[in-house]
Amino acid sequence: MSNVKAWLSAARLRTLPLSISGIIVGTAIANHQGYYDTAIFILALLATVGFQITSNFANDYGDGVKGTDNADRIGPKRTYQSGLLSKKALKNGVLASLGFDFLIVALLLYISFAGHPFWYLLLFSCLALASAWAAIYYTVGKWAYGYKGWGDVFVFCFFGLVGVLGSMFLYTKFITLAAILPAVSIGMLSTAVLNLNNLRDFESDKKADKNTLVVYMGIAGGKMYHSILILGAFAAMLAYVSYEFNNWLNLLCLLAFIPVFIHLRTVQRIKEPVNFDPELKKLALSTSLLAILFYIGYNYFL
Repeated sequence: MSNVKAWLSAARLRTLPLSISGIIVGTAIANHQGYYDTAIFILALLATVGFQITSNFANDYGDGVKGTDNADRIGPKRTYQSGLLSKKALKNGVLASLGFDFLIVALLLYISFAGHPFWYLLLFSCLALASAWAAIYYTVGKWAYGYKGWGDVFVFCFFGLVGVLGSMFLYTKFITLAAILPAVSIGMLSTAVLNLNNLRDFESDKKADKNTLVVYMGIAGGKMYHSILILGAFAAMLAYVSYEFNNWLNLLCLLAFIPVFIHLRTVQRIKEPVNFDPELKKLALSTSLLAILFYIGYNYFL
């Protein structure tokens, strides 16, 4: 494998559509209320993708160093595990990626908050630093939170609440209570993607002392938790559509739950952990579809 292909593999491109779902939904809400800014949209997408790639580089490094990525792992082989990228190379990749992230965030915050109260800039600067910390320390370090069952909380917060409400605020400089509902929906679906990953890796994570929630709950508990996440996401989005109903196009986003519910039925029937892997892509893409249909449903006539 060429060096370029190795870095693309470490970047885990298939994770990127899910990472921008919150930005699309937050932008949809802002646009629906009359707030537009193409520069904010592009920079927010780039910042989110950047932090996701940073996280993927760090995860490759962290799980590789700890021995979690080993012969027992079911999913795609990682670059450190396979010897395609060295420990030093991945460290440098994380640092270079962080440099890009902070450059984009600086431009984003300048465009969004120039001429606005300083505490807006301060708050989002803290969020950027928290995003960088979360991206790296999911698997890196002695106290990596992903090894202690906190990964789900961080994914829900950053992919859902920060992604949707934060991007909405960049445009509007305010947040509505109703906007919390789609933020919860995206957060729960994103957490469900992580849960699928943890269901797939249950045996290897348990052997490596990576104590995800699935390791604590077991496969049966993980499946029940998965159902709660999916049904909760649907309930939150249905509540938002009901509250913010203007025309029948608003219901369009609910169509994305058809493949999600088919996926949920499949997950409940899976017996072998290896069969969880194909479902990751299905749920991630369904979440991205939900975000796109949400945007169309609330901004079709703009």
